[in-house]
Amino acid sequence: MNTPMALSSQLAVNPLDARSLLAAFGVLGVGVVMFAETGLLIGFFLPGDSLLFTAGLLCTGAGQHGVRLSLGPLLCAAALGAVAGAQCGYLLGRRAGGALLARSSSARLRDGARRAEELLERYGHAKAIVLARFVPVVRTVLNPLAGALGVPARVFTVWQTAGGLVWSIGLTLAGYGLGSSIPDVDRYLLPLVAMIVALSLVPPAAELYRGRRHTEKKEASG
Repeated sequence: MNTPMALSSQLAVNPLDARSLLAAFGVLGVGVVMFAETGLLIGFFLPGDSLLFTAGLLCTGAGQHGVRLSLGPLLCAAALGAVAGAQCGYLLGRRAGGALLARSSSARLRDGARRAEELLERYGHAKAIVLARFVPVVRTVLNPLAGALGVPARVFTVWQTAGGLVWSIGLTLAGYGLGSSIPDVDRYLLPLVAMIVALSLVPPAAELYRGRRHTEKKEASG
């Protein structure tokens, strides 16, 4: 029989810690977090990248506390949550316009909105929607911003689906691959998660660098 203290420790979940979320909610938690992080502005703080990577790793049986997930249901939950969340965010932005972001008092959200708008202006709709998936906070804000700015629904749906599948499935399989090939990989989980998050920022960083170089060359030649 569980004591009140044992029950309280089981119910204590740290929403910023991927392992805590997975131990408490399993595959269902992954889908819910993906939806909240990409579809609801209040989910901007959730650990999307690290959650996907850690969940993939736990499918191999690595990790503590006996947490083990099934890869097939995990991939489905991650992809569905990421795609459905982004579409929900877009529809909210289309209905509410910029009011959702304007009322926010979070400096991180305002900064994310600025960066999301820069992506849309610099790279156009398709490329910006895909790149935003790999940038924390920006992937939360860009979806309602796209709706508020009137990005065509068909364009948004096609490219957010493509970006969402690459992001969610790619990071999950990266965790699964490392967990399958490296013994006791959970000992190195924190540095591995940091590395994965850093690598996920490479595509948008490379695009930003190329865009700035192109702008500088145009200004120099003009």
